[in-house]
Order: sequence, then C-alpha cells, then structure tokens
Amino acid sequence: MSKTIMITGCSSGIGRATANLFQQNGWNVVATMRTPQREQELTKRENVLVAALDVTKPESIESAISAALTRFRRIDVLVNNAGFGAYGPLEATKAESIRREFDTNVLGMLAMTKAVIPHLRVNREGVILNIASMGGRFAFPLGALYHGTKFAVEGLSEALSYEMAAIGVRVKIVEPGMIDTGFSKALDFSNDERLTEYRELVTKVMAGFAEAQKGASKPELVAETVFRAVTDGTDQLRYPVGRDAEAMLAAREKQDDAAFFRGLRQQLGI
Repeated sequence: MSKTIMITGCSSGIGRATANLFQQNGWNVVATMRTPQREQELTKRENVLVAALDVTKPESIESAISAALTRFRRIDVLVNNAGFGAYGPLEATKAESIRREFDTNVLGMLAMTKAVIPHLRVNREGVILNIASMGGRFAFPLGALYHGTKFAVEGLSEALSYEMAAIGVRVKIVEPGMIDTGFSKALDFSNDERLTEYRELVTKVMAGFAEAQKGASKPELVAETVFRAVTDGTDQLRYPVGRDAEAMLAAREKQDDAAFFRGLRQQLGI
C-alpha cells in the first residue's frame, strides 16, 4: 500500500518540488495551499489531493486533515513547509507583521503538527519533517523576526523528537541555505526611511541577499533532501541543504561568537 505524505505550502518553491518528487516515487500526496483554486498542475497528477489549508486557522487545518483521511485513509508523513520571511529593523516593524510571522512560521506549524500527531500515534510510525533554515542556527542582520521563528523551529523540533520516539515517530529538520524561490523579492520587508541610522545597514544587507541569490540552490535539491530524510530510516535530526548552508553551519560550529560575527560582518561589508 502506498504511503501518504501531507505537505504544507505547495503553491510554489520547496513545497511544490517536494510534492512532485514524492508523487513521482509512487506516494500519495496531499498538497496543501491557501488558494487551491489557482492550482493548474498538481490537480492533474495521479494520487495527488490538492487541499485548501491556512495553517493560521484551526478550522482550515481540521478540514484539510479530514480531506486527506477521506481520500487516502491515513497520513504517514507530515512536512511543515508553509512559511515566509519577514525582515527589517525591529523599530520600523509593525506589531501586525510580528504576529503574522510567528503565527505562520511557529504557531501554525505547531497547530498543524499537534493535529496530525494523533493519527501518527495510531499508526505507531511516521515522520514529522520541519523545514527550518541555515538561519535557524545563526542570524543575519535585520532578521530578528525570521530568525526568531527558525530558531524556534529548531528548538521545538529537537524537543519534540524525544516524545515522538515514544510513539514510533521520527522528527527531522531540513536546513536549506539560499534557495532559488525568489526569497529576497518575496520578503515582508519593513523599513522607515525616517530612521536614517539604519539606512546603510539596510542597503548593504539587501545587496548581500541579492548577491547570494545568484548562487542559490534549486528547490528540487531541498525536495531530494526531504525525500532522503523521510525514507532513510535513521534517527538523524538535521539535514543541511546547499553548499552555502554546509559551509556556514560548519563555520558556526567551529568558531566562537566573536570570530563568526566578525566573518559575517566582513562578508556583508558592515
């Protein structure tokens, strides 16, 4: 019997690439997104259910899970991919943007996970895989919100791995570097030109993002790592993706704070 994977945030990028890869490998796929009525490709795939899901709305989560179980009878793997990046000086950021970032990237992911766990517990097996970031283990300037959420994903995933082991479920964290998903263009960026003290930092950081995007990995590379993490049968927790992630995370582990921060400042020219 084919296994079933449920993936959040499948309208583009990593989520879409992951849905395609698992479908091509014979899995049942529940590809969720906020606007499924716009989807033109995944709806045509065999053994793919495209379902509406907004992870910030409990009723939407329950509806999507119910649709998945009605179609495929069980859920074997949950991939928490839905999320976005919010950057900018904290002083210039509205409370609404702060809440939206944490509601989606952290609270929505927790709600989604909590809702799926009972079904995994009945199965006594399965995988919960959370898409974090290399930015879940170190932070770039202006990223208090984004990195705050990804640091949270790292911590809650690590803690969750212990209790999930009690019911036969593995927890995995995938940590992409820069990925060619238009990240820099899709940022929820907050700024206030009147706060001139931050102007130089904002300019240099955004230029650094644009430059880094030129060497970004493809979403398919992340999808391949997700597939390996889900199917390798090991208790490995973290999976970096991309040369930049591997290099930066290796440096973070080897260097003390002062040396790492100094190198990052030199890299960004700040």
